[in-house]
Amino acid sequence: MTDSDQTTDPAADKRVVVAAPRGYCAGVDRAVVTVEKALSAYGPPVYVRKQIVHNRHVVETLEERGAVFVEELSEVPEGATVVFSAHGVAPSVHEEARARGLKTIDATCPLVTKVHHEAKRFAREDTRILLIGHAGHEEVEGTTGEAPEHITLVQSPDDVDALDLPADQPVAWLSQTTLSVDETLATVNRLREKFPLLADPPSDDICYATQNRQSAVKQIAAHSDLVIVVGSRNSSNSVRLVEVALEAGAKAAYRVDNAGEIRPEWLDGVRTVGVTSGASVPEELVDGVLAHLEANGFPAAVEERLTEESLTFALPPELRRDLPKNATRH
Repeated sequence: MTDSDQTTDPAADKRVVVAAPRGYCAGVDRAVVTVEKALSAYGPPVYVRKQIVHNRHVVETLEERGAVFVEELSEVPEGATVVFSAHGVAPSVHEEARARGLKTIDATCPLVTKVHHEAKRFAREDTRILLIGHAGHEEVEGTTGEAPEHITLVQSPDDVDALDLPADQPVAWLSQTTLSVDETLATVNRLREKFPLLADPPSDDICYATQNRQSAVKQIAAHSDLVIVVGSRNSSNSVRLVEVALEAGAKAAYRVDNAGEIRPEWLDGVRTVGVTSGASVPEELVDGVLAHLEANGFPAAVEERLTEESLTFALPPELRRDLPKNATRH
């Protein structure tokens, strides 16, 4: 290429960097495949309580195959098959399903299940649990349901000052797995200032995928004029990625469900675009964003990989029992 060619190439001084890891985590992959395999094994309809994962495209695709998403079990016909979402449910939901004779398949992420077990253990020890998370999030509701009399929700560091607990009562913290690592650490530090004997969970509750995706976006954000995060509005980890990108130095950052939501003015004067996606986003939606950028004068993307992810989870045992042996892998 000659110097004159370079000056006329609109993409010559532009760059697109796509973060890795991004997209599906092991828990999301397991949950989505669980619904797909259940549809194959039992035939439609298969009911799903809440969104199986927080992604509009995934939900719509599964609906086309015969999945029926409901808010509550009262909407599920007696005796039908129902899948519990990756975010987990309270024990009362399991009890209601048994009472109504429903066939249940629990697609709760094993890392969320671990937090449930920790909540039950602290409660057995009569320890007050300070649950760091967002009110109304399904994961928070499910964890709280394991020990409602022992759990107090803490949504931000500012909530710590209002806590009024007996000085002699043991206190521990747990967290929603999809939060910002930095945000959670700030809240834990404030809690420890107020409660010096605060007990930690056996391991950090922020899941490996959340940590990796936030670290990967930090890596690309520092040298990006614009970061585009692919993910749905109700995806907590996707929303956090936008915040993390801005805190890490991106000049601008936006969340989109798909390429059709990218506004032309976002690209004005932009030289370097960073792209990533939340843990419930299929790769085809990222590909659509990259194709959109190429169609608007940007070069093919280069990938910056922070680390490899190899973790996989087995399908729920109640589903594996009904599948042919060669159909239990995904």
